[in-house]
Amino acid sequence: MTRATTVRAVLAAVVLLVSLFVTLTMSPRLGLDLQGGTRLVLQAKDSPTAKADRESTDRTVEVLRQRIDALGVAEPTVTRSGEDRVLVELPDVTDPREAAEVLGRTAQLTFHPVLGVPDDAAPDPKPEAESQSQSEELVLPDESGGRLRLGASDLSGAGVKDARAEFDGQRGAGWSVSLDFRDDASRDWTRLTGEAACHPPQDERRRVAIVLDEKVISSPQVSPSVTCGAGLPSGTTQITGSFSADEAKNLALLIKGGALPVPVEVVEQRTVGPTLGAEAISASARAAVIGAGLTALFITFVYRLFGGLAALALAGYTLISYAALVALGVTLTLPGLAGFVLAIGMAVDANVLAFERAREEYASRSGRTRRPLRSALAAGFRNARTAVVDSNVTTLLAAGLLFGLGSGPVKGFGVTLAIGVLVSMFSALVIARALTELAAGSRFVTDFPGVNGIGLRGRVRTYLTRRAPQLFRRSRRWLGVSTVVVALAVLGVTLRGLNLGVEFTGGRLMEYTTSRPVGIDTARTALADAGFADAEVTTAGERELSVRTGDTGDQAEAAIRDALSAEGGATTKVRDDLIGPSLGDELRRHALIALGIAVGAQLLYLAVRFRWSFAVASVTAMVHDVVILVGVFAWLGRPIDGIFLAALLTVIGYSVNDSVVVFDRVRELWARRPGSPLLPAARAAVLQTVPRTVNTGMGALFILTALAVLGGDSLRDFALALLIGICVGTYSSVFTAVPVALEMESRRKDGAPTRQRQRPKAGRGRAADNGARV
Repeated sequence: MTRATTVRAVLAAVVLLVSLFVTLTMSPRLGLDLQGGTRLVLQAKDSPTAKADRESTDRTVEVLRQRIDALGVAEPTVTRSGEDRVLVELPDVTDPREAAEVLGRTAQLTFHPVLGVPDDAAPDPKPEAESQSQSEELVLPDESGGRLRLGASDLSGAGVKDARAEFDGQRGAGWSVSLDFRDDASRDWTRLTGEAACHPPQDERRRVAIVLDEKVISSPQVSPSVTCGAGLPSGTTQITGSFSADEAKNLALLIKGGALPVPVEVVEQRTVGPTLGAEAISASARAAVIGAGLTALFITFVYRLFGGLAALALAGYTLISYAALVALGVTLTLPGLAGFVLAIGMAVDANVLAFERAREEYASRSGRTRRPLRSALAAGFRNARTAVVDSNVTTLLAAGLLFGLGSGPVKGFGVTLAIGVLVSMFSALVIARALTELAAGSRFVTDFPGVNGIGLRGRVRTYLTRRAPQLFRRSRRWLGVSTVVVALAVLGVTLRGLNLGVEFTGGRLMEYTTSRPVGIDTARTALADAGFADAEVTTAGERELSVRTGDTGDQAEAAIRDALSAEGGATTKVRDDLIGPSLGDELRRHALIALGIAVGAQLLYLAVRFRWSFAVASVTAMVHDVVILVGVFAWLGRPIDGIFLAALLTVIGYSVNDSVVVFDRVRELWARRPGSPLLPAARAAVLQTVPRTVNTGMGALFILTALAVLGGDSLRDFALALLIGICVGTYSSVFTAVPVALEMESRRKDGAPTRQRQRPKAGRGRAADNGARV
């Protein structure tokens, strides 16, 4: 055993032991779409008295955190997002109305003198939100359903130091709310109550109105014991009345929460029931076990003993990836969980690349001159390193775009995908290599090629060697086929249009389960009778309904649920997504930016690593795959939403990944024959890399098929998009990218590589010569 093998084995053992310890001692942080709860994104807005900026948003975060803490929500999250947005996550709060009772009160808290009851014949003054001057009077609804005419206020809720509900049972006073003011505000309070005390008892003008969100939440009368001009002292002030315990606590909470520095509005709201999250975890776990099991069996069948060792490395990859997610505190979302499962299938790629190169090295000599197994294995891993790194960098670029430009759960998918890519390289280049090099030291493994798997040529390679197809003799025909398919995809987008999800259009999407079967026509009629004739209703089963409407409020949602309950019995909401129109426009813009950056970044990276012709060919194939995938979803009428965007960017990474592997081999073979045409090298490279492409694709297909069948409705479209993308990407990396490169090079006067520019690394000659004869 060499020193390098020992180092790899020790490093692998240490990492695996640490990962096992983390897995056993730490719990994952689940996103709201897996554990159930409500996620709100609040947008701060400018007001006549304050501007929405980073500082005011930070103060808003603190006010909202105080309000949420008073609710007793377990482990809430309140953070600033960007300059003027606040992200609020409330685990186990599945009724948005419950959150809106506190967070929805978003205007500034103010205290006003009461001028009386408005004259119905006189026009109402402008409400405060529409007023350009704080000196104007306003008329607002009070807590009893009536209206009050209020004077201007110069006392805001920012002056409230504390507010608490108290119960006085000894004197029979019941529940009251006690207020403490800060120094400056206490003087304003004394003056305000002193002016109100100048009016006789029971006069409306003896009241002081507490206004929040353009509504009077309380308007207590100043006690008759307070004399005119004296006012209430700066100490503790009590608001008494016929409060219940909940009413007193809620009033204290609203006052203590204080004034938000700037008004805010809900631009995104997502609610997931706990049962849906539990089902998603269970379905994803089943898909992961079955898909990973089938993948392990497949690579064991193809590569025998070394395939079995790669399967063990795959298990190690799963352990390390999970431990990394837990240790880094990454919030595991539903798309992130799908990405974790998908990365298991993609993790075999590096192993397949190394094993296929090792097979070529092993077969480069015949009979007694055949290279030793350990030497062939080392050369296989060494020669596959550049393709492994280049292909994974392109996937990391896609993951970075998902994190940087994605929203909510899509960010989690980007993080999961990036961790999966990095760990997969460690799994293949360290764990799998250490295991296979240890096994290669056994005489039994060395003497029996049918056992180790490296000594076998493989069914695909044997077939291609016998048939020796003359690919790309008419490369323009393949480009013509690709053009026709792309045209059909564009036609689908033109004729059928894109079924954009609420994330890109704005609106509300609700999913329900009913205790009795409800036909879709019955549901539509019931909603139309309830006043929602424009609602779009779809069904995923006899008891599962999806309702899509405009930007409706929580009262409208309750009316929709009541209408469905009348037809389907007990109705449970399992999902509720609300996206404001402004956020929908922003997400749509970000999606286009992400796609544009993806194309540019991949083109730039490939141009640096390869020739410009290879870079343009790879990006052309990538755009080909994107258009076809979008076109298929248009023809099928499937939703284009954030989950689809995650799948689309993953397909971009996978497509370029495939093209990189092909062109990496083209570059190697072409450099061995300076001055020769590109066609022979391209043909040999494709034939050599087909086994890798087929075997890697099969590993991913097992996982994705399991997700599509077992992953439930939430992951079905995601898995479908990736299945289509991988199949199309496998085709385009050969029959689109290579023909484009051939056409471009045929028009270049300096098409053949020079020896100085393309000199390969030592140790690749025999593999290249052997490949050229395939």
